[in-house]
Amino acid sequence: MSTPSALYQSSLSSLKLRSRGKVRDIYEIDNKHMLIVTTDRLSAFDVILPDPIPGKGRVLTRVSNFWFEKMQHVMPNHLTDIPLEAVLPDEAERDQVEGRAIVVKVLKPLPVEAIVRGYLIGSGWKDYQQSGCVCGIQLPEGLQQAQQLPQAIYTPSTKADVGDHDENVTFAKTVELMGQELAEKVRDASLKLYTEAAAYAKERGIIIADTKFEFGIDENGILHLIDEVLTPDSSRFWPADQYQVGMSPPSFDKQYIRDYLETLDWDKTAPGPSLPAEVADYCAQKYREAEIRLTQG
Repeated sequence: MSTPSALYQSSLSSLKLRSRGKVRDIYEIDNKHMLIVTTDRLSAFDVILPDPIPGKGRVLTRVSNFWFEKMQHVMPNHLTDIPLEAVLPDEAERDQVEGRAIVVKVLKPLPVEAIVRGYLIGSGWKDYQQSGCVCGIQLPEGLQQAQQLPQAIYTPSTKADVGDHDENVTFAKTVELMGQELAEKVRDASLKLYTEAAAYAKERGIIIADTKFEFGIDENGILHLIDEVLTPDSSRFWPADQYQVGMSPPSFDKQYIRDYLETLDWDKTAPGPSLPAEVADYCAQKYREAEIRLTQG
């Protein structure tokens, strides 16, 4: 199901399909490299919706690549300098995924999603209202919705299979899963990446309220940044000029789609509802606007 402007699912016969995630199709190249194709699929409430967001995969790829390069001084990442032509010599196949496919190193992914929150919003706000904590981390009393936290907090979760929900876990649980040294490295790297990126984005009129990172290790145990980084899919982006404490700001991410879906009589289980063209197009436009602000500002 693809059109010149949208790719819902890739189909490459020259490479073996390794897996399909919520957004990415992953193909094997050899035992050290794989091809990641970022499609225009969109998931909301952990359900893959039936309609693509035109051009979204290309935007996510460009934004991720921008951040991978910008954050190289913090840690290495999974990108290689192998061109697409080297692994997809067939022009028709290459055209299908051009601008949305990257050749990456095969690394061992870590079993946690590294979530950093800089502002009190979403599930964190609900948690705080009930308990005064976010994911077990005690916060000062009297904070308001969307307020910036005194300092960014690290709230990891376990990775769920497609269709399942991620589960918040304590830092101690990540120590159990990965060992003390690696768990601390992941936490410290996540906070550093977020803090640097948030400062950069704010200069360009975007507040990064929260984000998630994923990491992998190579055969020497070196930590690498993988998957996607600081995109409108993995982060909550707010326009700084419309930000106000006490209310949920408008966003450059898929929150617009979530808000639309909340108006429907849908129980948030598969299959997801179809999106009207104007809703999908507006979402695509917001993703593109975030890209321009961040990468060309």
